[in-house]
Amino acid sequence: MPDGIDDIDWAALEHAYGPADDVPGLLRAAGSADARVRDEALGELFSSLCHQGSVYSATAAAVPFVARLALDGPGDRLSLLWLLHGAADGTGRAYPRVRRAVAVALPALLGLAADEDASVRRAMVWIVAAGGEASLPLLPLLRARLDTEDDAEVRADLVTALGLLEVSQDAGRARNRALLSAPEPVVRRAAATDLLRTAPLPLPAALVESALDAYGAAPADETGHPWPEPYRPLTERLMDDPDAALRAVERGLPLAWELTETWRDRERDVLPWLASAARDAEGLYRVARVGAALEGGAPAPWLAAHLRSDDPAVRVAATHAAVRLRVPGALGLVLGLMDDLPEEAATVQPTPFAAPGMVVPAAVEVFGAAAEPVARRVAARPCVQWLEVLAYFPALAAGCVDELVRLLPASAGVLAALGPSAGSPAVEALRARAGAGDLASALALARVTGDATAAVDVVRAEPDALARRTAAVRVAAELGPPAAALLPLVEERLSAPARECRADAAAAIWRVTGNACDTAPVVAQQLARGGDLYEPHLGALRALTAMRVLPAPARSAVERIAASPRRVVSGFPCDGSPHPDLEARGLARGLLALTGRRPAGAHTVSSRSRA
Repeated sequence: MPDGIDDIDWAALEHAYGPADDVPGLLRAAGSADARVRDEALGELFSSLCHQGSVYSATAAAVPFVARLALDGPGDRLSLLWLLHGAADGTGRAYPRVRRAVAVALPALLGLAADEDASVRRAMVWIVAAGGEASLPLLPLLRARLDTEDDAEVRADLVTALGLLEVSQDAGRARNRALLSAPEPVVRRAAATDLLRTAPLPLPAALVESALDAYGAAPADETGHPWPEPYRPLTERLMDDPDAALRAVERGLPLAWELTETWRDRERDVLPWLASAARDAEGLYRVARVGAALEGGAPAPWLAAHLRSDDPAVRVAATHAAVRLRVPGALGLVLGLMDDLPEEAATVQPTPFAAPGMVVPAAVEVFGAAAEPVARRVAARPCVQWLEVLAYFPALAAGCVDELVRLLPASAGVLAALGPSAGSPAVEALRARAGAGDLASALALARVTGDATAAVDVVRAEPDALARRTAAVRVAAELGPPAAALLPLVEERLSAPARECRADAAAAIWRVTGNACDTAPVVAQQLARGGDLYEPHLGALRALTAMRVLPAPARSAVERIAASPRRVVSGFPCDGSPHPDLEARGLARGLLALTGRRPAGAHTVSSRSRA
């Protein structure tokens, strides 16, 4: 190791795991003649100095020694250069100091840009690109290397690095346009990718075709690419233009799902591609989600093989897709599934976060009254995963009250839907469970009898203060005026740190009091925050729609939700249910109509979306 390593107070510096007093030993081990010792030391240095992309004060101090090892050490040059790249491309409070350290160390390494090992030359290009403005003096070197480099991958990386660093965009664009006819597909792909990065939207069709031609000749997985901002991977940039992304899908790029997750009203375009790509349950649930936004009703012969699969999860997912697509005979498929695979149909989960047994509730959601044979089968053999469908068929539910009572508390919602017709055995069972502290049963009892006393008592008996206030919000939101005794607890949630919690509390207060003047502005704050929206924001849209008011601070957000061509609500994960963005758009457009302004672009929504 060079002189000076012991002159640094390493214990005063930090890395990912605390004081950096172990770094000198690791650096010495990284210079060992024993390859095993070097390998272990380098692993520790990576983890400590560039932990998951973060860099630290010890990283800056270690850079000169890492650079010296890369130049003169006994081995592992490529790994040492990767460590320098991780330092130059890192994040964190120490990043400016670390980048300066790399810039200072870089001139001594420039001879490696012509190393006989192409992997070393590539790593040098990545380090230079990560240096940003500090690397601008090296532009002549990069241009010279591009003229003399004979390895296609290194040439492609030089094209990308020059595109990111080039001071004159005109010169960079001219060079890349010329390289669109380069003999190496990877070079053409790099040139097209850089041209698309700076091209205006919509992306030029001819340039998109050039990029897709090159990508087809040299496909690339850019996961974990080494480039700093403002680099954009080709597939990511294509997604900025839905027509360009669709053209990419037509040319064979696997972007169909990303397209419909990013842009609205593209379901019909991508359905054939998703259908042809569906190989497992996950792919079939994606088809189901896309199908939920369409009118459907057409045969889907491609589903036949999946419906005969030996894998129960695939068969369940295929049936779910048939339901969402409204495939002729879909209800018969659901009935067959309930007969042939009753346990699997009730217990298969589309995702770890989804409720099991979703295919049966989906059938009732999609086909409504026509799904009575499915509900009748549920009434004949009730199971907790499917009980919710009986709430839509009160006569069937009334015929199996004894079984519903046995399945409490899972059946509380169905008994609540029956109201007074649930009968005295159900009332007594609900009262007993409510007395034991079950909130769902207490809520159902209030629905059946009109008396919210038990629900209020359950809430007040909750020993945890936060849980007590949260339960009060839930009860007030569901029961309205009968839960007025819980208002003091609900009002305490108006000072919660989370905007979502405050909005839920305000909506619950409105349900009890009917006072929108004081509560609507609080709900509106949940939408006025800006940025990407997630499913909790749907609650705010539902509440304002019920209030029939739209406070001014939330209007721009609601207008964006109503008219945006891009998705504004996240749909992750995919469980085969309709994309929540569909509901968000429908609610936003309805709210704007209620409050006296026609939502822009409303004519583009399909009849299913309006529904």
